[in-house]
Amino acid sequence: MTDSLISSAYTQALEVIGAVEPRIADATRQELADQRGSLKLIASENYASPAVLLTMGTWFSDKYAEGTVGHRFYAGCQNVDTVESLAAEHARELFGAPYAYVQPHSGIDANLVAFWSILANRVESPYLQKMQAKNVNELTEADWETLRAELGNQRLLGMSLDAGGHLTHGFRPNISGKMFHQQQYGTDPETGLLDYDAVAAKAREFKPLVLVAGYSAYPRRVNFAKMREIADEVGAVLMVDMAHFAGLVAGKVFTGEEDPVPYAHITTTTTHKSLRGPRGGMVLAQEEFAADVDRGCPMVLGGPLSHVMAAKAVAFAEARQSSFQAYAQQIADNAQSLADGFLKRDARLVTGGTDNHLVLLDVSSFGLTGRQAESALLDAGVVTNRNSIPGDPNGAWYTSGIRLGTPALTTRGFGHDEFDTVAELIVDVLSNTEAGTTKAGGPSKASYVLGDGVAERTKAASGELLDKHPLYPGLVLG
Repeated sequence: MTDSLISSAYTQALEVIGAVEPRIADATRQELADQRGSLKLIASENYASPAVLLTMGTWFSDKYAEGTVGHRFYAGCQNVDTVESLAAEHARELFGAPYAYVQPHSGIDANLVAFWSILANRVESPYLQKMQAKNVNELTEADWETLRAELGNQRLLGMSLDAGGHLTHGFRPNISGKMFHQQQYGTDPETGLLDYDAVAAKAREFKPLVLVAGYSAYPRRVNFAKMREIADEVGAVLMVDMAHFAGLVAGKVFTGEEDPVPYAHITTTTTHKSLRGPRGGMVLAQEEFAADVDRGCPMVLGGPLSHVMAAKAVAFAEARQSSFQAYAQQIADNAQSLADGFLKRDARLVTGGTDNHLVLLDVSSFGLTGRQAESALLDAGVVTNRNSIPGDPNGAWYTSGIRLGTPALTTRGFGHDEFDTVAELIVDVLSNTEAGTTKAGGPSKASYVLGDGVAERTKAASGELLDKHPLYPGLVLG
């Protein structure tokens, strides 16, 4: 696709949008400018290709297509069938999975489909059997009450939030923590690393129906063969949420026992982040769960977003190219460079480093909370997100850490030297930021004071890096 063709497509699209609501067109232009002019280090973000982005802006957006391929509740879905079939085919080939379900709108939707599929598959309940055997309209409210109680009290064991797990892995305020009687496993308090013996001991004691592996802010790889051994020993279903590192699996950076797909009964993921596709979700499953997952609509989902499924198919096709494997390896290499850059400047990293796509920086050594660090860095044009660290004294809102990921800047072409400079800039900003005070004069967890001139010199230095690696090079909006 030529630069002029891409530029023309977006220029004309924005003209059409602006004719109806110019403020939306203006905000869209400004978002591109903002992303071009900042160091994006949010581990869950990336830059999708123009082909993926353009695929989402089509008339597939207008279609309702509840059901599955060849079995829709609406007429006229033959083209949606083609789109969904292609997306699922690419996904199966990309990940080596027997079955792929590409309808989920997001990661949490994918996890909900997985949870309910496991419950439907494994719960030996006369009420569940009754529901499956009879017309749903014949079930009484008492039947539903009992069914909800039985399904809602099953057991789930997942990684704790402060150890690097996700909200959907059994965090009590999340729906996953309300559906299940849940407990959580953490990491070794000294090293911050997963202790598989400790996970196994907790699983033997708790005997969960579902063992959830995967993470949102754990900077190390996981041995999924060991996690499957633990699940098998206690008769649990192993569910792996690989939303963050799916691109490293697709790109063959994680292979063997670090590839979750052969070991998990069900694997869920988002389709953006390191996979560099559209915002969305997906479920991969072994054959025994395929029929249950295929009932994601109407079990959990409504109408699939056909235009996003089309964009998923394009993104998966891109990820099947050899160039994506080189990209995925560069993500991991760059994370190592970023970590090394911090360590040689005496910054404190959770687990002491990384071997995936993210780095978790403990900012308490700078006398700051995660919220203060995140805000100060944003003032300097560095986009990160605050994140809990193991045993975090500041909780999940203020936190004591910031999470940094390399997928987005790797897409822009950043390499070892650039990420070393990024570490230098971040340490400089944090070293020149002080915690503020409350109105009462006490220490504040939110306010901060950034030293004079720090933001300006950081933006100037980062601007030099960004200019060398432009975002969507050749895209010029008329």
